[in-house]
Amino acid sequence: MTFLPEALYTEIEHSMPIACVDFVLVPPTRKAGAEQQVGLILRHSPYGEVWCHLGGRIQRGETLADALRRHARETLQIDIVLPLEPQPVDVFQWFPADIAPADGTPYGDDARKHAIGLSFIVEHEGAATPQGEALDFAYFPLDDPPEPLWPGCGRLLRRLFSAGQ
Repeated sequence: MTFLPEALYTEIEHSMPIACVDFVLVPPTRKAGAEQQVGLILRHSPYGEVWCHLGGRIQRGETLADALRRHARETLQIDIVLPLEPQPVDVFQWFPADIAPADGTPYGDDARKHAIGLSFIVEHEGAATPQGEALDFAYFPLDDPPEPLWPGCGRLLRRLFSAGQ
């Protein structure tokens, strides 16, 4: 993959939306009737240390499945279970405060960029080992996520699990 110089990428982030994959891990073996658990990472952010879903931008020439697998490996050293052509459960938008929609459109806060998140729920194989941006990883009850959450992550979780039911 070809990478852009940091200054150019920053200029692009300030000029146009960035296509991303967002995903929430669920335990690999879910028991019927068990409380829904969601896997989140603790990371540094413009909002301090926060818990949030995994994900990031899609690189040129990368399929959605490849982007999801890359982010899972880079962040938690895990393999995820995906079909050949995974389809998002939801599409969620992220905005800096100065360009956030004022018409009631649901969105999450991202001080760095306007991102369009193709959002997934995925299972993984193996034990998660936090690395890179992940300071920690843990499962939490969907109805009782940790604090602090990245602003908008709670809304994304509610949308994913209400749409994915």
